[in-house]
Amino acid sequence: MIEIQDFTHIIASLNGLSVICLVAGFIFIRRGERTKHRACMLAAVSVSALFLVFYVIYKMNSGFAKFGGEGWIRPVYFSILAAHVIGAIAITPLVPLTLYRALKGQFDKHKRLARWTWPLWVYVGISGVVVYFMAVHLYPHVPA
Repeated sequence: MIEIQDFTHIIASLNGLSVICLVAGFIFIRRGERTKHRACMLAAVSVSALFLVFYVIYKMNSGFAKFGGEGWIRPVYFSILAAHVIGAIAITPLVPLTLYRALKGQFDKHKRLARWTWPLWVYVGISGVVVYFMAVHLYPHVPA
């Protein structure tokens, strides 16, 4: 049975998978392979939606993880975390709007917005995995 503590691993895996889909989608659109681009981007949206479901369930049941690192690594971690959270807030409306424009065939508007959405989305995905590794594997909180 999956325990709530296992959700952190699932969440990080979904974040990483979304980045893989995003990078593949970028490569395909650069090659002019629109069908493959569309499939990758729809996969990225689907994986990210699944991520959001797991994330909300996890946060509702566990609250925020505590960071166990001390010294110089604390401001590094919290800087990465802060930028990650701000980016995640920013992409929340950008992803659906970018997707909407593509699905409606508004490709000029889609492309203009995707130039901002895509790199921010990739950053949020990668920084989410970095935060996970730092908080869960490298510097876990050990209760006193």
